[in-house]
Amino acid sequence: MLSDSAVAEINRIKEKYQDPRSCLLPSLYVVQRENGWIAPEAMAAIGELLNVPKATIKGVATFYSMFIHRPMGRHLIQLCTNVACTVMGAERLVEMLKTRYGLDPNGTTADGRFSLVIMECIGACGTAPAMLVDTDFHENLTEESITKILESYT
Repeated sequence: MLSDSAVAEINRIKEKYQDPRSCLLPSLYVVQRENGWIAPEAMAAIGELLNVPKATIKGVATFYSMFIHRPMGRHLIQLCTNVACTVMGAERLVEMLKTRYGLDPNGTTADGRFSLVIMECIGACGTAPAMLVDTDFHENLTEESITKILESYT
């Protein structure tokens, strides 16, 4: 389930720590970066590689919201709809994404280009509404700016 390069990278990370549980988060990041999400089989493979119980791996992977547990589009949009972002128009942006891209929350566009996840808080209340596209942060969003931003992701 893990590629040779992922196993090599996780082994390099493992050398830095005495307790293999300490390299669990970076190992999950390696798998997510490579596959775009963390499959149950990948969690099992990490557990075997680190000699950590599968339940521990699953507990950590499902606790943190930054880990993805299902296949996603090529680019992940995480749009904040917490209070400040909603007041500043985030709900209108969600509707625009539905209309323009056929993209519902927790859905993926028909062409597999984008997936949308509604985020509880992105911590950018002063520049709301805000979103992440993959790891890129965007703020002060409008319908026009979000369209222009998304056009830059192929």
